[in-house]
Amino acid sequence: MSHAQRLRAAVEDAGTAPLIGVFDMFSASVSAQHYDGMFVSGFGFAASHYGLPDIGFIAWPDIVAFVQRLRLAFPRQHLLVDIDDGYVDPETACHVVRHLEAIGASGVILEDQKRPRRCGHVDGKQVLPLEEYLEKLNMVLATRRDLVVVARTDATEEDEILRRAKALAATDADVILVDGVRSVEWITKVRRVIGDKPLLFNQIAGGKSPRLSLTELGELGVNVAIYSTPCLFAAQTAIDRALKELKSADGRLPQHTADSVGVAESLALLEKNISRHHDREAIG
Repeated sequence: MSHAQRLRAAVEDAGTAPLIGVFDMFSASVSAQHYDGMFVSGFGFAASHYGLPDIGFIAWPDIVAFVQRLRLAFPRQHLLVDIDDGYVDPETACHVVRHLEAIGASGVILEDQKRPRRCGHVDGKQVLPLEEYLEKLNMVLATRRDLVVVARTDATEEDEILRRAKALAATDADVILVDGVRSVEWITKVRRVIGDKPLLFNQIAGGKSPRLSLTELGELGVNVAIYSTPCLFAAQTAIDRALKELKSADGRLPQHTADSVGVAESLALLEKNISRHHDREAIG
């Protein structure tokens, strides 16, 4: 099976498939110890690669290069990639999709925002006219060979959310995402209007959507859950705490214990990513 076929099968399985947002190769290395799927989050990548907020700074060659490194290190993982608005132009969106498919991405998410774009869980989002977005989406769908395509709307008005969700479900997109959905009631409304089309739910700490378990999401008919920032926010919390403790200890490192990470533990994690350690079947 191709990478896209494996992700498609996971989407179609019973329950809700989790994909964990990673922001660099190290966070991906840790994530791969616990979950079978990764989400290349625009929020996390903008923060890690540029040190900037997720408001449109990402250049598509940087995302492509990152995904290429991920695929080489993690041949078994699902890799769903956030490509924002396709980097504005439909032709660019199609070009990026061909690049990502060639290097082994499993799928992409394409949103209907217009510039200046925003994280899906903050205020101030603006969306393209529906027909303009559908034209871009359909070009991408015609360009991909097997890649999973998630059609995402960032509409915020209730009637418009349902209108767009229904229109996206009528396309050949594989999965539908309404980002920033605010309640269980609205998950149910979207689920109803898109029919049998698979549904994706995005959870982000401090975001607009409710905190729900995979069991609860499965009961609501959600097929995929992406967790955009658990690695990024945990890293910020842990690094800040560790440096405060180092400062308060006058620069003396804490005692290394069986429960802590030192040179050996870190190297053991990273050595798993060397390509020659991967069996041939994993790269199918």
